Amino acid sequence: MSQSKQQVYRLNAGGRIDRSRTLSFTFNGQRYQGHPGDTLASALLANGVDIVNRSFKYSRPRGIVAAGAEEPNAIVQLGSSEAAQVPNVRATQQALYEGLAASSTNGWPNVQRDLMGLFGKLGGQFMPPGFYYKTFMAPASMWLTYEKYIRKAAGLGRSPMEADPDNYDHFNQHCDVLVVGAGAAGLAAALAAARSGARVMVADEQEEMGGSLLASRETLEGKPADQWVARVLDELASCENVTLLPRTTANGYHDHNFVTLHERRTEHLGDTAPVENGHRQVRARLHRVRAGQVILSTGAHERPLVYAGNDVPGNLLAGAVSTYIRRYGVAPGRKLVLSTSNDYGYRAALDWKEAGCEVVAIVDAREAPAGDWVDAARAQGIKIITGSAVIEAKGSNRVTAARVAKIDIGAFKVTGPVQELACDTIASSGGYSPVIHLASHTGARPTWRDDILGFVPGLVKGVQACGGANGCYALGDVLAEGVEAGIKAAAAMGHAVQTVTLPSAERLQQGPAVALFQVPHEKPTLRGPKQFVDLQNDVTAAGIELATREGFESIEHIKRYTAMGFGTDQGKLGNINGMAIAARCLNRSIPEVGTTVFRPNYTPVTFGAIVGRHCRDLFDPERYTALHQWHVERGAEFEDVGQWKRPWYYPQKVNGKTETMHEAVARECLAVREKVGILDASTLGKIDIQGPDAREFLARIYTNKWEKLAVGKCRYGLMCKDDGMVTDDGVTSCLAENHFLMTTTTGGAAAILEWLELWHQTEWPELDVYFSSVTDHWATMTITGPEARKLLAEISDLDLDRDSFKFMDWRSGKVAGVPARVFRISFTGELTFEINVQANYAMHVWQTLFKHGEKYGLTPYGTETMHVLRAEKGFIIVGQETDGSVTPEDLGMQWCVGYDKPYSWIGKRALTRTDTKRENRKQLVGLRPKDPKVILEEGAQIVLDPKHAIPMPMVGHVTSSYYSPILDSGFALAVVKGGHQKLGETVYLPMADGQTHEAEIVSTIFYDPKGERQHV
Repeated sequence: MSQSKQQVYRLNAGGRIDRSRTLSFTFNGQRYQGHPGDTLASALLANGVDIVNRSFKYSRPRGIVAAGAEEPNAIVQLGSSEAAQVPNVRATQQALYEGLAASSTNGWPNVQRDLMGLFGKLGGQFMPPGFYYKTFMAPASMWLTYEKYIRKAAGLGRSPMEADPDNYDHFNQHCDVLVVGAGAAGLAAALAAARSGARVMVADEQEEMGGSLLASRETLEGKPADQWVARVLDELASCENVTLLPRTTANGYHDHNFVTLHERRTEHLGDTAPVENGHRQVRARLHRVRAGQVILSTGAHERPLVYAGNDVPGNLLAGAVSTYIRRYGVAPGRKLVLSTSNDYGYRAALDWKEAGCEVVAIVDAREAPAGDWVDAARAQGIKIITGSAVIEAKGSNRVTAARVAKIDIGAFKVTGPVQELACDTIASSGGYSPVIHLASHTGARPTWRDDILGFVPGLVKGVQACGGANGCYALGDVLAEGVEAGIKAAAAMGHAVQTVTLPSAERLQQGPAVALFQVPHEKPTLRGPKQFVDLQNDVTAAGIELATREGFESIEHIKRYTAMGFGTDQGKLGNINGMAIAARCLNRSIPEVGTTVFRPNYTPVTFGAIVGRHCRDLFDPERYTALHQWHVERGAEFEDVGQWKRPWYYPQKVNGKTETMHEAVARECLAVREKVGILDASTLGKIDIQGPDAREFLARIYTNKWEKLAVGKCRYGLMCKDDGMVTDDGVTSCLAENHFLMTTTTGGAAAILEWLELWHQTEWPELDVYFSSVTDHWATMTITGPEARKLLAEISDLDLDRDSFKFMDWRSGKVAGVPARVFRISFTGELTFEINVQANYAMHVWQTLFKHGEKYGLTPYGTETMHVLRAEKGFIIVGQETDGSVTPEDLGMQWCVGYDKPYSWIGKRALTRTDTKRENRKQLVGLRPKDPKVILEEGAQIVLDPKHAIPMPMVGHVTSSYYSPILDSGFALAVVKGGHQKLGETVYLPMADGQTHEAEIVSTIFYDPKGERQHV
């Protein structure tokens, strides 16, 4: 570890840092120092670190450009241990803490001397947009080799190789008004809404709330603006109806004002969350907020100017220069050249001058700039070069000079001689772009405004934008817009409006900005030095121009061809410039070209925050049936099915020894086949379906017909996804003419209910039908076996005669004196009655059954026995015999598909595709091992020739495999290519231990092939 270095660019005074304390940190193995209040970026600049990364494509040296979420280059890897590794953190958003360890994400062997940089320098001209589409197409056999090295070269950061020690959680919250952004507009809006009595949440991504006011030259009421910020925050913090969330980014804006907020709770304190009172604190929290009204006060990002060499370290945004000086007490250089197209850029030069550093010149693209800041610069004696721009930055690892020339913006050419100004820092400002990302998540299209040279957000119901996000930049106007938005939002939620007195802000005179996006060079764009538009993805102006020449006219196509706005950047700095360049090349206006679509997440979110508590022991709640305690007392072993704890098997003591699972299951299977068994089937999903259009809805959802199902009857059905693949199955019963009870698989119940709602609400809203989950309402007890009818007859008032209560009928009556629905359906192939009672009465009915069932040998059985019994009959389990690539025909269940139904149903069209009609699709078959003692492994691969050289062609795999005590042999279900045509053939199953098992392909029905036992 190298020794600590001095903070050579730290100013002697100023900033909001705590100079009384010093923090030690490392970057790329070098030790440095900073102060509380620093970000990693400000501390690196203070220590004179120029190169923080290497670029994505060309491996060019890159330095810090911005001071916030828009930073494209300073993407670092954090973590002093393997478990604490966090990739792709913006140094501009990471608070400094003692012991912070960071490293660059690109650069080999190191970021200072990167060998890939030599390749990028020499071969960069051969790597235009889309070069990999054209270069690596042949020979096709080499693609895997190409891919290996392309993937190694691409990407940012790395994932940890050890388990994350931290905890994360989720909050579901509601509020009247959600304010996103706590700058001047956001604080004014929150104050107005809070005073009106609305429940307000304020989220801001920075370490401190206050936005640009924390580094502003402007005053409010004649005092520094940050004093007003402190007063407002104190008042908001004292309000019970206000929640303040600093270090919280609104990452996604979804339908109906549903916003996800990523709160970094302890990431500013250390590699891992601190431990208090023996408990590790939460590192990050994801707030899922449903807001009545949303106020977007997200501000605006300053646009850099696009000129040659604008990626050399030492090129910064003008606003970032001011932020580092005024907020962090850092001047990131000694000699500054400012290139600007507007008055706002002048603030950087004024701040630089006041910090005691040299302003070489202000280069203004306007011929006659005028305004209060321009006058202030002249009063300071700063040289102003008008009608000109920095056309190129010189230097390799740091700016050494700026090449300046007169330009004609309209003609896009250099019109005067070039002068070279020695400097180590170039600041640029091309104006501001409102942050429209969140509004774009809603699908609303932004609107171009010529007066601000930017897009403002398109809005949907319940949303307002104010301040910089709405293209308003004058401080007094920003505050007024914020108050107005807060009052409107509170009023929309039914609160009485309270007046808010605005602080007086000095109204500064400003001249109009000029529309300058790309600065011309002496050479044509395609021939001159690289002018970078998207610094994170190495997208150049030449790349965009080339894309338009190759026929890409849609901005979305240009984006994908060049990678502009990809990745974590999401076009924060470069998209407007890129659109303007495309517009010029296509001879269109910017609004005609339009914008790309911004998508969540606005900035990266860790997997830990996304997962929250849904991991480790808290992954899911445990659900118990009403009979759970009985199973526990009888020594049942349990398995997890979905969220439910289901009895797996019931081991008994025999001759002083506890049965193995194999022994217990064999005993339970024989009890069902020879006498009577009982299963707690309460976990099956149950969905109550009602409405005049219930039958039609069922016919659209299921593959088979439902229009003629009579009251009192039941029918088995298959569901397919729209790709024709089986997704669930179950029995649905007709309770009344427009009333049905659908059963689903245990693990799929919630997903199927969501599936029904999705299709009803989005595709078939005209159907009058309603769904209610009643899984927990009804307990289900399945009695099955030859003695089932005799047992039930003793405690029921139902007529159980074979001819009056037929297979696939249901009846309503009383069981053990309790109102019940009894269904004659079978998943074992035996005579079966499924008894459904209100869950609170389940234990009484269950115990009564055992009281009367003793003489019939009533035996409880679990899910393992259920699997054996159903597999003996060839009954499928969705998720075991199916894997998302299996159709009804693959399962041999054509009888369950109604191709002649009067209207379409989900999956019908897909089942007519050529692919789903292939004869060599994997099809469900039975396997009988040649050695009856062999129990094949589930998942074992099936081959036709066991002597074939490795890799062997695999034709299928085992889906279910068991020992059958009634057959006294192993048996299995499997999917085999063209299996339905291979009955009687022998297949082979090579095992990892060197053995190879032989099996015969047989029917899927191993027991009672005619189904006589369930019809007795």
